[in-house]
Amino acid sequence: MLIQMKVEGMLFDPRSNMYILLLKEVNGNKTLPIWIGKPEADSIALALGKVETPRPLTHDLIKNIVDTLKIKITKIIVTEIQDNTYYALLCIYDGNNEKYVDSRPSDAVAVALRVNAAIFVEESILEQKSSSDELGEWLKNLKPEDFGNIM
Repeated sequence: MLIQMKVEGMLFDPRSNMYILLLKEVNGNKTLPIWIGKPEADSIALALGKVETPRPLTHDLIKNIVDTLKIKITKIIVTEIQDNTYYALLCIYDGNNEKYVDSRPSDAVAVALRVNAAIFVEESILEQKSSSDELGEWLKNLKPEDFGNIM
């Protein structure tokens, strides 16, 4: 079953020198932290802040290609986790068929934010992470002011 999520925010993890993209269940309290690199975090932050750059960045380019070809990214799905690596799909609809394109979750979210596509996570991932998430307690206690601007 797919669970609809939204971007709750991003944090910097000094232990790994990476950013944490925090997805939160739209109709619930489950969260999913995904560690991402700085370029992807910057791109997501630009999309969240609705900041336009003078020239298109990679995720803007993808949006421009989709718009030009008159196709639609309907949703993204975080599909699985293997060896602490998440996998995702972009769901692309051409007016007749829906096709799926492999993606890193961070790239999929950066594109989804630009095209207003829904973000989904397979329920099994949320169940798996809730039972093994070492940061679970820390994440549960976060407050909105804990989320800083990464730019």
